[in-house]
Amino acid sequence: MAAAALAAVALGAVPGARAEAAGGTLPLGDADLTEVRTSHALADGVTLTRIVRGSEPAPADQINTTTRGPWVVNVLTIDPSKAGGHLKATYGPDLSQVEKTTDLVRDSGALAGVNASFFTFTASQLYPGDPVGLGLFGGKLLSEPTTDPAEVTFVVDANSNRALTGKLTWSGSVRNRQTEATLPLEFINHPPVVPAGCAALADQTQCTLPGDVVEFTPEFASATPAGAGVEVVLDRLGCVVRTSTTRGTTLAVGQTSLQATGRDTVALLDLTEQGCVSSTSTLTDGTGEELPVRPGLFGVNGRYPLTADGQIVVPAGSGSFFARNPRTIAGTTRDGKIVLATIDGRQTTSVGTTMDETAAVAQALGMHDAVNLDGGGSTAMAVEGALVNRPSGSAERAVGDALIYVDGPYRSGN
Repeated sequence: MAAAALAAVALGAVPGARAEAAGGTLPLGDADLTEVRTSHALADGVTLTRIVRGSEPAPADQINTTTRGPWVVNVLTIDPSKAGGHLKATYGPDLSQVEKTTDLVRDSGALAGVNASFFTFTASQLYPGDPVGLGLFGGKLLSEPTTDPAEVTFVVDANSNRALTGKLTWSGSVRNRQTEATLPLEFINHPPVVPAGCAALADQTQCTLPGDVVEFTPEFASATPAGAGVEVVLDRLGCVVRTSTTRGTTLAVGQTSLQATGRDTVALLDLTEQGCVSSTSTLTDGTGEELPVRPGLFGVNGRYPLTADGQIVVPAGSGSFFARNPRTIAGTTRDGKIVLATIDGRQTTSVGTTMDETAAVAQALGMHDAVNLDGGGSTAMAVEGALVNRPSGSAERAVGDALIYVDGPYRSGN
């Protein structure tokens, strides 16, 4: 990801549909399959295309192996040179909960959108929407990228509709402005873990095992995670409002908190005992260059790049993740168009794609750079709050966040 290129970017059809046969356009299945595309202009510079490849339903026992399809692909193309709106990422009432993609599109007054990040889902009953990786919203970093080598990010500047893909890393720390003492941050807006060996200790300051130090913002949830540990609430200047030897509180607008578990509780108490603190948070791209976080910048997380510089780069793999599944893709063309696509799967009416097939589709759709977003039962595309694809489950799944296109120029806070 070229951070400098993104940092330098400045702000810078009549509805109708047509259908045509186009044999062999998508590199899926047998060469003799019929392929029909239907395109519809949603707004100036914004087009929705539906591609159906293959004409006969798949036998239920051949969904993962058939070469006859069918495949149903929905493609949203945004041309920044013609579009009057902006692309951004959004989530529901708070970061930790889940909402359906249709609701996120509708409630935002957006024209269209797709599901985006991988999220905690069933691993947490309390915080299912917690992003598993980058969560960047309007210039606020609310979730840091993980160290998972598979994580890849899709970052868009809503001021210009310039989007980039790549791998980001993060570092964060808290510094006492009076004593200059510093303490590394492990996470932003993720519940800290109490060391297993100290789980029975109500007083975590008695623990000798390393724990976590986490920064929380009001966007995370109605209250910060409760449990054993220490929590220090800070005002907008970084000065201590209150300190507690247990975790869990409600943050007012402008406040943040620092939570610690294990022996890091003592370090946090020492750091905040006198004076005020400052936190640092730095995103760095694959070249080691810092990505400035500023108003209008949004970012979501995916797993594995699909194409880079026009070439297929998806790694080899095995297991269910690499097998045929519903997929959601985000990418850009060589000339700067943004492409969001969904591929329905796990159905006789659309079998889905392997990771290799997904990358081939992204390349065939002209995505010079593309990433694999959350898929499976999460895959959804909505236009004006109504589904245009067919999710694989019994109903549309609630998800952590979505990429949405909103008519009109971006304004901070909208």
